[in-house]
Amino acid sequence: MRLILFLAIALTFGCNNMSSQEENSVKEGEAQKTSASSDEWKAKDDNYWKQALSPEQYHVCRQGGTERPFSGKYNKHFEEGTYVCSNCGQALFTSEDKFDSGTGWPSFSDIAKSGAVTLRQDNSHGMSRTEVLCSRCQAHLGHVFDDGPEPTGKRYCINSISLVHKPDKP
Repeated sequence: MRLILFLAIALTFGCNNMSSQEENSVKEGEAQKTSASSDEWKAKDDNYWKQALSPEQYHVCRQGGTERPFSGKYNKHFEEGTYVCSNCGQALFTSEDKFDSGTGWPSFSDIAKSGAVTLRQDNSHGMSRTEVLCSRCQAHLGHVFDDGPEPTGKRYCINSISLVHKPDKP
């Protein structure tokens, strides 16, 4: 059964030898070249996202999934720079606002610029939380909580797979 599933995924998404990091970099680079407006990003259909994203990115970013705690590449990553949306390339968070919350996901006390994210009520899984979405393409990023450090008191708990880090120094 696993072999059939693997073959189906390989045929659908193409077989290549790129690592997830290289794959994210290529896709993010393509997103940066596109000067689509927010309305154009929001209008992209499910077929576009299934082809543009890896299966893991699609699950988290388009279906509202969550990566396992302590598994994401940016959990313990503190290099200076900006964290952009892995789906469309919009700047979301900066290293200045990143902190180690101990939760297993990258955490930020603030967003990079006003309007970078959209917040919406999420009552799934028997909990009441506030979901964080990219305001440009509506990718699911994670959730925000009111237990972060001052001065904001916010903890944006974000999936690594929703982000690409752009270093300040090349």
